[in-house]
Amino acid sequence: MSHVMNTYGRLPVAFERGEGVWLWDTAGKRYLDALAGVAVCGLGHCHPRYTAALQAQAGKLVHTSNIYGITLQEQLADRLAALSGMDNVFFCNSGCEANEAAIKLARLYGHQKGIEAPAIVVLEHAFHGRTIATLSATGSRKVQAGFEPLVAGFVRVPFDDLEAVRRVAENNRNVVAVLVELIQGEGGVNVCQEGYLKGLREICNANGWLLMLDEVQSGIGRTGKWFAFQHSGVKPDVMSLAKGLGNGVPIGACIAAGPAAKLFKPGNHGSTFGGNPLVCAAALATLSIIEDEKLMQNAEAMGNFIRAELRERLAGLTGVRDIRGMGMMIGIELDKPCKDIVERALDAGLLINVTADNVVRLLPPLTYTREDALHLVDHLTPLIKDELAKQAAPQSAAA
Repeated sequence: MSHVMNTYGRLPVAFERGEGVWLWDTAGKRYLDALAGVAVCGLGHCHPRYTAALQAQAGKLVHTSNIYGITLQEQLADRLAALSGMDNVFFCNSGCEANEAAIKLARLYGHQKGIEAPAIVVLEHAFHGRTIATLSATGSRKVQAGFEPLVAGFVRVPFDDLEAVRRVAENNRNVVAVLVELIQGEGGVNVCQEGYLKGLREICNANGWLLMLDEVQSGIGRTGKWFAFQHSGVKPDVMSLAKGLGNGVPIGACIAAGPAAKLFKPGNHGSTFGGNPLVCAAALATLSIIEDEKLMQNAEAMGNFIRAELRERLAGLTGVRDIRGMGMMIGIELDKPCKDIVERALDAGLLINVTADNVVRLLPPLTYTREDALHLVDHLTPLIKDELAKQAAPQSAAA
């Protein structure tokens, strides 16, 4: 009997070791990783340079707390500011904590403008975390159910709908910010249309709102650029990061620019573990490896290749609604729920995920080669075809 709290519907496998894009379970079976720890292990597993950086730092200093200066934290903040074109960074331990910091920044910003009950525009199908505030910002009743009362102060609008945001601006004088994912990972790998971010920036500028981007899943090279917003050339006021930033060690960051960067003062926010020497060494190594090995360019090329192969091999199949994504964020939307495909992929030595009930989600390491990509498509395509045939079978029998 396990004494681990029952919060996860775990698959019947445990992994013992990893190397590159491969994992081995406790029985010695090998699996191609197409999930990367849910967009975390962008470098794959046990990258030699990354491993050496962790080992070296663990042998020198792991933790001191933010009561004292942390040189590696300052170096990492400088690096993230340079990569993003933004100003200041708050370090924490996870994506939901980074989003909590963003929410607090927005509320503080609103109160300093004299708004008693500041509100934040959020989107349907969004996922921002599982703390009470980020749960309230999340656009999923399934995730929220049972945890009411939710936190007030969020105004929800449809994804990718600028007119809906404009209507909020006309009718709600308490709004101070917009919080969006440019690619909704948990929501089904939904990609916003070209021009959406530019339109949001214009609305925010016209109304004095903060433009806040949740790049927890889309950041750190996954879309082919450091951050998804860089595809549009529009800069946010606040951005949250985590997942791929530390390649597996728990680190999150809330980055701010302009007036938002100067809002927090000592005592406004904090974290015991946030930005300790070990995680900052891991993040600095991760960023350097991504740059030196041109992994962003690889993510774009391999992502385009995987989507093109899937479109060709699944072309004309009834039941495939869409194949979409950007870089190494890929979604294959079917017309019916398909959660069973995850265990059948596991049996076939492939690690994938299903989100939004009917979207096969792929989040491979950024280090995939063409051979790895072909292995993924070769093994995934028959699984999807079998799933579609299985779904169609009862209808055929009934007919």
